[in-house]
Amino acid sequence: MNISKTYARGILSARAESDPKSIIADLQSAFASFKDAHAEQIKGVEAKFDDVVTRDKLDKVNATVTDLQAAIDEMNARATAAEMDGGRGASVRDPEYTQAFSMHVRKGDVQASLNKGADAEAGYLAPTEWDRTITDKLIEVSRMRQICRVQTISTGSFSKLFNLRGTASGWVGETTARTETATPTMGSLAYRVGEIYANPAATQQLLDDALVDLESWLAGEVQTEFALQENLAFVSGNGANNRPNGVLTYVTGGTNAAAHPFGAILATNSGAAAALTSDGLVNFTYSLPSSFTGNARYVMNRNTMKAVKLLKDGDGNYLWQPSYQAGMPQTLMGYGMVEVPAMPDIAAAAKPILFGDFDQGYLIVDSVGTRILRDPYTNKPYVQFYTTKRVGGGLLNPEALKALNIAA
Repeated sequence: MNISKTYARGILSARAESDPKSIIADLQSAFASFKDAHAEQIKGVEAKFDDVVTRDKLDKVNATVTDLQAAIDEMNARATAAEMDGGRGASVRDPEYTQAFSMHVRKGDVQASLNKGADAEAGYLAPTEWDRTITDKLIEVSRMRQICRVQTISTGSFSKLFNLRGTASGWVGETTARTETATPTMGSLAYRVGEIYANPAATQQLLDDALVDLESWLAGEVQTEFALQENLAFVSGNGANNRPNGVLTYVTGGTNAAAHPFGAILATNSGAAAALTSDGLVNFTYSLPSSFTGNARYVMNRNTMKAVKLLKDGDGNYLWQPSYQAGMPQTLMGYGMVEVPAMPDIAAAAKPILFGDFDQGYLIVDSVGTRILRDPYTNKPYVQFYTTKRVGGGLLNPEALKALNIAA
């Protein structure tokens, strides 16, 4: 695992191959320093003395804690992706098909006998193991894919029915007539599938001479672009060009607030016009019905996490706690936290935190298959690999999610 590529700070650059126990130990030490620095800052504030040095020290320690926790989160994400793969690669690999795909990437050669890979548009349907590699990498990088429900389909859209209830009943005596009772009603919501693409390029000489695994290289390039675009769409997508409708658009006041048969995602005010408060966060957390708390977690961006770390309860205990062992997430009021960069920052009327069971709350729809078009003509001497995948998404159950609204 090469953490230093993702986290550029010096404290992580030497930890590319560190084991989780070592990083967790340093995280605990850094968190202790963070609490000391915060206590020192609070004393200065109470004395009406704003110590710039102390504030800068707190920011640096906070950043260190955040980076160490991010390293643990990345290890956990990789472990999750590996677990979901379940070692299936060996059981589905088609050597003949894989060899043909590699030749297609390198030289554009496609054996005529392998019609299962070719189509009339000169595209090439990726072999199963390569297609799954892309999916696994997306799970690893895309935080929303880690926590939301994913449905695989083979058509251009997916429609789900919702029971709006309405069934009635009544008590009767032994010989009393039984009249007809009310019948439940149904509602539906369609999840459209749009197309996401990446277009990495390499020179023909590199492809001719390369000793590297070209499939892995191409999968990595595609994963980077897909993950970026998907995360943005799953959080705040506006549905244009059939891109997913982001989860924030279903919050009360959002563009899709009336789209779901069950209604909108309800919001709770933070308790301050432009900031977080401990009381507001407690009220927000307890607004989620207990039936959804078993798998509940908070979703927010890095800047919001920084602000959350400063909040305390009435007894002076921090609401945020770091990971204490590998595989366990950082927690806020006892619930896990997931960093999603696409979430908005704290600002008046913003919705910087979502909380709930995302597996029951938001649905990601994948249309089967990744398609690749090898293009050696458009940008010579480069060969471009136009890769597409059809993806959709939308609200599954608004009752499973709550939003924090920054307002008094």
